[in-house]
Amino acid sequence: MTTKSESEKTAIFITKRGMGTATEELSMLLLKNYLTLLKSENLVPSYICLYAEGVHCASEGSSVTEELAALEAAGARVISCKTCLNYYGLAEKLKAGSAGTMLDIIEIQSMCKKHINL
Repeated sequence: MTTKSESEKTAIFITKRGMGTATEELSMLLLKNYLTLLKSENLVPSYICLYAEGVHCASEGSSVTEELAALEAAGARVISCKTCLNYYGLAEKLKAGSAGTMLDIIEIQSMCKKHINL
């Protein structure tokens, strides 16, 4: 895999349970499709950061943990906010990626040229 230069790096930020403002069921279906297409179209981002309610997406019981894990295996770094995981009681239930701090998220924001907020 080729390493992207700092100016080419993309970060995706997931801040809620799913994508868009539809019902949670539809929002999660949209997110699942989005993540699946990122992988199948070889559009793997450098980072996927989850915080606020978004940490539920990378935790036990989520319908998108396999897609997040597949993107991680393809080279994306998947990071869930440790404070948010603790707040929701999910620290021991993280199934995709790893826990990180807000400083990690700030560093990712500062070094990526492109930010996508879902």
